[in-house]
Amino acid sequence: MMKEKTFPAPSGWVALPVVLLGTLALDVTFQRVVEDTLEARIITQIPFLLLLIFLLAGLFVVNPNEGRVLLLFGRYKGTVKDQGLHWANPLLTKRRISLRVRNFETEHSKVNDTEGNPIEMASVVVWKVVDTAEASFEVDDYVNYVHVQSESALRNLATLYPYDTQEEGSLSLRGNTDEIAGQLKIEIQSRLHKAGVEVLEARITHLAYAPEIASAMLQRQQAGAIIAARTLIVEGAVGMVEMALEKLSSQHIVDLDEERKANMVSNLLVVLCSDKATQPVLNTGSLYQ
Repeated sequence: MMKEKTFPAPSGWVALPVVLLGTLALDVTFQRVVEDTLEARIITQIPFLLLLIFLLAGLFVVNPNEGRVLLLFGRYKGTVKDQGLHWANPLLTKRRISLRVRNFETEHSKVNDTEGNPIEMASVVVWKVVDTAEASFEVDDYVNYVHVQSESALRNLATLYPYDTQEEGSLSLRGNTDEIAGQLKIEIQSRLHKAGVEVLEARITHLAYAPEIASAMLQRQQAGAIIAARTLIVEGAVGMVEMALEKLSSQHIVDLDEERKANMVSNLLVVLCSDKATQPVLNTGSLYQ
């Protein structure tokens, strides 16, 4: 694999006066050995003017968070990342490449989760170039490569987890957003290491059931929520009934036989588990009448 290396380009502020003074000195020296006529001076100054233009073409500017990849007749010579004015061989091709942080949002993709349910997903990916040589020579177009591989990683991730789950300890796309984001970042980074790109962050920005099953899945979620709530209510009610019987027995408030205990448990469960307000019935007789 092609790896980045630093090119020792001298400062342009040092090279610029050297080029100007050197070209001027050659011109003055050459003028002393030619005929002192206007036509001769004009003809002899043209090559030095062309030489000056050629040498000045070696000047180039590197902006902050930018790199210049230098090529000499198809051979990679190195990268200049130090900002400022620099000079290099004018025959070198100086390709500009941005090192700034970039981000993009993938298109809304319709995929199937691990349970086969069609869902729609989209994500935002934050990335930057860290190796200019790999980004320039290992892939054809590193920007398009990042976009395509990010969408591919998102689709692959969707097939590994369910949209939602009621099982405790199981990961789901909707219920474990931080864990899923971490897995998505790792998945994308594993695909982009050849392109000299570092993924800084990846998060899901859109997650929903596909329109054709959204209504049915909403009813399923509501039913699951009702069941979970009822289960919690029943567990709490049984605990409260058990606590009430233990206190009545331990404090000797009243002694109940098995039939009365059963009636009491039935009444308490009705009061505690009912989703509507219960109507009390007052017993004005004795305990057994």
